[in-house]
Amino acid sequence: MNQTIFVLEDDADISRLVQYHLESAGFTVRAYLSPGQILSDAERQPPALFLLDIMVPGGDGLDLCRRLRQNPVLSVVPIIFLTARAAESDRVHGLELGADDYITKPFGTRELLARVKAVLRRFERPTVPSVIRFEDIEIDAGAMQLRVRGELVTTTATEFRLLDYLARHPGRVFSRDHLLDAVWGDARFVTPRSVDVYVRRIREKIEDDAETPRYLKTMRGAGYRFEIPKAAQVPA
Repeated sequence: MNQTIFVLEDDADISRLVQYHLESAGFTVRAYLSPGQILSDAERQPPALFLLDIMVPGGDGLDLCRRLRQNPVLSVVPIIFLTARAAESDRVHGLELGADDYITKPFGTRELLARVKAVLRRFERPTVPSVIRFEDIEIDAGAMQLRVRGELVTTTATEFRLLDYLARHPGRVFSRDHLLDAVWGDARFVTPRSVDVYVRRIREKIEDDAETPRYLKTMRGAGYRFEIPKAAQVPA
């Protein structure tokens, strides 16, 4: 199935290079030199993935990422930063804003394609959709939607995958390294402590009191465990 990728890159040569290789791999590309039209275009026809430079005229990729993650329609679309900003602080900031991968310039086109495909594979929806319901929470894997007390709660794709993975293995303790392998795969910019960032975000969305969680528990020195009431409907 043809997939569309929105590319934000103000360097025309790099933009053409990225577009050429993505299209050669079977993707459709919409290239932008500035972020002005991306949000409105994406709302009309959401892409499969955003590939964003950070330093561009008329705004920046970080602010665009923030707005995409706050948009109920587009929050689950994966985002990869492709940027010359290689400092660890920049990578961490990108993660905190909800990026799913972070590629620094200069880059190899084979690596770029491999990581684009890896991120898209990570967010493929299951062929047999299933729903987990417990108390006031509903996790719909087919639609990649979270509802709390009947209200749709916006999540990023990575937040949803982590929550869904934990909720499908209630009672098991998972280390941060295990969760990285299961949810992020080969994303190179993510560290074990990155899991903590996402756990905090998930707690803020599903717990009545994020500081005293009922469902997503910290197991000191070991990792995290998800607890679901016995009456919950958890698919096998």
